Amino acid sequence: MADAVAAYLDHLRTARGAAGSTLASYRRDLRRYRAFLAGHGVHDLTAVTPALLAGLVPALQAGDGDHPALGEASVARTLVAVRGLHRWARAEGLTAGDPAADPAAPLRAPVLARRAPRSLTVADVEAILGAAGAPGTLLARRDRTLLEVLATTGARISETVGLDLADVDLDGRTVRLRGPGGRDRVVPLPAWATATLRSYLAEVRPVLAHQATAVFVNARGGRLSRQSAWTVLARAAERAGVSEHVSPHTLRHSFAAHLVEAGVDVREVQALLGHASTATTQRYASEQGPDQRPDQAAGR
Repeated sequence: MADAVAAYLDHLRTARGAAGSTLASYRRDLRRYRAFLAGHGVHDLTAVTPALLAGLVPALQAGDGDHPALGEASVARTLVAVRGLHRWARAEGLTAGDPAADPAAPLRAPVLARRAPRSLTVADVEAILGAAGAPGTLLARRDRTLLEVLATTGARISETVGLDLADVDLDGRTVRLRGPGGRDRVVPLPAWATATLRSYLAEVRPVLAHQATAVFVNARGGRLSRQSAWTVLARAAERAGVSEHVSPHTLRHSFAAHLVEAGVDVREVQALLGHASTATTQRYASEQGPDQRPDQAAGR
């Protein structure tokens, strides 16, 4: 079964153009699925039955000694991966049927609620930016720049750490973000974030970097990883006293909610976020956001 999963992931990468972060999520979710099957003595896709799959959702929600219980969003994401794997296996002739599509395998239930994404207030975002790193250090200046780019562009974390020097236009005050599926977009930076980025590139990065192209580098000079960037944000939020869970996607959600609240057309927000569908962006329209846009905060 491991070979089938590997082949499916390769299919997603080569035929579907899936981003690295998407592939990592699918790999993690399908590892959890394989553990579920192994616990029932099943090690081949041909042996999976609808009756067995009927127990998947409860198992994911309950967790076990080796795996934490999953929330509804994580369960939904895992089910997408499982359904995709079985659909692909049938299309490739690896299995005679698709047990995940059988009504006896309720992988489309329960219906998971689609909640509007949670957003931070402008004051919270400002507090997080101000709490980035130990004051005065090179890494603190890098961290502040990283978080300003995240907060003012609505970029995904993978897009931000993936920025190369050639993607930055300081004079034009824009950055090119490389989205999933090869969908690139150019987004503007406010003047204050551009000034921070200019200072970082001129004074901080040359001291840290041995990596020739990456904008954001780690203490050893290589490209900053997604995990490290996530840690930068988590520590800044903790120091700022922002009690609710904060992730890079929280900043992305906040960016979008602030724009919608300020009256920016949803289609323009869609273009800035790189959403393939307007329906995804429309969820932000129902949020009650703050009365300032991020680039208007704190008198900037």
